[in-house]
Amino acid sequence: MNSTFKNISTEKPHKKACPVVMQILPSLVTGGVERGTVDVTQALTDAGWKAIVVSNGGPMAHEITRAGGLHIDLPIGKKNPLTAYLNVNRLVRLIREHQVDILHARSRLPAWSGLIAAGRTQIKFITTFHGNYSARNSIKRYYNSVMARGDRVIAISEFIRQQICEKYETDTDNIRVIPRSADIDLFDPVAVSPERVIQLAESWRIPDDAKIVMLPGRLTRWKGHLVLLEALGRLKEYENLRCVIVGGHQGKRRYVRELYKTINRFGLEPIVQFTGNCRDMPAAFMLADVVVSASTEAEAFGRVIVEAQAMGRPIIASDHGAAREIITHGETGWLVTPNNANELADVLRDALVIDSKARNLIAKRAIENVRQNFTKDLLRQRTMAVYQEVLMD
Repeated sequence: MNSTFKNISTEKPHKKACPVVMQILPSLVTGGVERGTVDVTQALTDAGWKAIVVSNGGPMAHEITRAGGLHIDLPIGKKNPLTAYLNVNRLVRLIREHQVDILHARSRLPAWSGLIAAGRTQIKFITTFHGNYSARNSIKRYYNSVMARGDRVIAISEFIRQQICEKYETDTDNIRVIPRSADIDLFDPVAVSPERVIQLAESWRIPDDAKIVMLPGRLTRWKGHLVLLEALGRLKEYENLRCVIVGGHQGKRRYVRELYKTINRFGLEPIVQFTGNCRDMPAAFMLADVVVSASTEAEAFGRVIVEAQAMGRPIIASDHGAAREIITHGETGWLVTPNNANELADVLRDALVIDSKARNLIAKRAIENVRQNFTKDLLRQRTMAVYQEVLMD
């Protein structure tokens, strides 16, 4: 098998006036990683660079093309050791064919193939550390460590930067913090028509006078649905309260059954509803009186928090992870002790009765926070700066 590598040149590709960046990730289905890949592709083409994305494809692949990039289909995320091994050769060929200057890995498995390919072709290797990866043993820690081996390592929050330093002993000089973003053209309260909000409210059959507590996020245990349900069980005084849980179950049917049992135990059947996935989250946020992010594990970033703030919605989040970097307690939202239903109930009680003046002030501060710190344009500019920096090394 080693013979497949014998004719691969280790000569450094000729540098061009137009740099070429190749991003690699498992697929282009949906999510923050994929959205960031599209945004950076657009930034590259706007700057006159060549943008290539290698993935196993998906619904968002056409957005790469629409942004001016080239998408190459490769089973880069397939969890098979032989496939990962063969992907090294495939990436080397692509790097040489397209004269790639920078290889940017956005996920662990593709990063292992990318690290070796970048080394063999002597090009720059960058990673984006997207997750708060678990590392319960030395094998898993070693697997995760590839994301800390770039010539530059992009952390999506200060919290993740600290995790990288503590767990992987990465040179702090090589880490750059670039937070994820909200699309402020899409998540803009002025841009959402009343008709969109009314249509969504009607499809969800939400009463006009309902006080809506919303938890957006896929139905998985660590997102804290059970904590919210327990907190709602302590808010019996609100007869017009409605809890809207937005997100798909992704096959976790046992967890869904547990949620319904909890709803029954607290007598919440009249007020809790599950909507499944929502294609118009800006309109959904406009329906909410309070948005909750009750994660029981620390969020690497917390896109729901930023999007809710961009829409001017009062947000309550668990006080750990990157939420502390996004929310100023009492000014742009509230932070509560993780997994503490009593405290969440108390803060919910206060948030539901704030007057319009206080609510408007929180909305103004929250929107300004996002526009100053968490926009798509800022993400693009900061990433391009890292690319330019690493090419000058």
